[in-house]
Amino acid sequence: MSELRFPDNFLWGAATAAYQIEGAAREDGRGPSIWDTFSRTPGKVHQGQTGDVACDHYHRYAEDVALMAELGLRAYRFSIAWPRVQPDGTGPVNPRGLDFYDRLVDALLERGIDPIVTLYHWDLPQTLGDRGGWTNRETAEHFATYATAAYARLGDRVDVWTTLNEPWCSAYLGYGSGVHAPGEQDAAAAFTAVHHLLLGHGLAARALRAAGARTVGITLNPADVRPADESSAADAAAVRLVDGLHNRIFLDPLLAGGYPEDVLEHLSRIVEPTFVRDGDEKLIAAPIDLLGINYYQPTYVAGRPDGGGGGGAYPGTDGAVEFLPPVGPLTDMGWMVEPAGLTRLLERIATDYPGVPLLITENGAAYPDKAGADSPDGPGQVADTDRIAYLEGHLRAAHEAISRGVDLRGYLVWSLLDNFEWAEGYRRRFGIVHVNYLTQRRTPKASARWYQEVISRNGL
Repeated sequence: MSELRFPDNFLWGAATAAYQIEGAAREDGRGPSIWDTFSRTPGKVHQGQTGDVACDHYHRYAEDVALMAELGLRAYRFSIAWPRVQPDGTGPVNPRGLDFYDRLVDALLERGIDPIVTLYHWDLPQTLGDRGGWTNRETAEHFATYATAAYARLGDRVDVWTTLNEPWCSAYLGYGSGVHAPGEQDAAAAFTAVHHLLLGHGLAARALRAAGARTVGITLNPADVRPADESSAADAAAVRLVDGLHNRIFLDPLLAGGYPEDVLEHLSRIVEPTFVRDGDEKLIAAPIDLLGINYYQPTYVAGRPDGGGGGGAYPGTDGAVEFLPPVGPLTDMGWMVEPAGLTRLLERIATDYPGVPLLITENGAAYPDKAGADSPDGPGQVADTDRIAYLEGHLRAAHEAISRGVDLRGYLVWSLLDNFEWAEGYRRRFGIVHVNYLTQRRTPKASARWYQEVISRNGL
């Protein structure tokens, strides 16, 4: 393959999320989150595993930051745990919770690593969950208050603030299919949550701007939705429906001024959208400085009257859409590997929603690691050639998008560390750094060393 160089100011980094790595679930005043509750609900998480300890990053952050610096990372995207800042989601701020992020941000800056904050990566305070979570409009208002408190402590040192991570997952997986916290299965609740999440973004973005934030954005996980048959009108209709539920229901209100009519028509068959009030769409559509893109695999669909449909993850598609099983080489999650989907997705967003800089805020793959004496890299090393191939393919796809005029500012690999992978527990490893969950020993994998070289060369 030919050598590729990225733009001189391209931002290289890695990403994590609070509940997946921090541990210290009951320390320094942290309150319970909906994921603490969900992971303790029998049958919800693999082997009943929880994030109580996870990677113990709360106590080992200095070691982890030193490792980031060793790998040459220029940026680190992490999330703040709302239950650390406000244990009940409202009321007084817990200073000990913010003290941790103070220490983390200072450690990053001392090593020349830019902190990128995500305010919400799914760990809603349980008290707010008990009041309806994101189906309750008040949660969006409380989120803005929490954002203001986080900025008041860290805003003098953190330039880049993103509000939500993957609201599609929070709404559809949390309230539709129920495979994520809080585990509800209610299509009407899922659509209500979509709107309140977006409203929370709008309110938080306004609060951050008022407080002086320079760069405000949001992170989505848009899908590259493809038809099973390019010549089929039924398949094209299925693409339109799924694209509306996955992509345009978020992108249009954020970047085009309001919800698309066909999506509103679809959801009105399930729930009367009275939760959308006058002025909401204007709030949601306030300009952002950055759009985070998380990409892992494409989505192939067919229009079939007897199709299995997406169930709660795509409300209203049952009996109308068949979601095709992934083919070809798969990751350990059973996800399809198709880097070209990333190029198509980035191009599509840049074309349909021009003027907003893009940042790949997550991209990576879970593969079983071969570690120990039988590793081809020697004792104690971790070989992960599949992950290297995955990352290289997707970086080449990102570079292709840049060559086609996409304003892509950087790439953050998912994930820095092996971690608690939500409902999958600890059995899926996305990290470029291996974590022994018994000893908490960190071992950079071959992919970490490969990524270190990519960063040093600013290319492939």
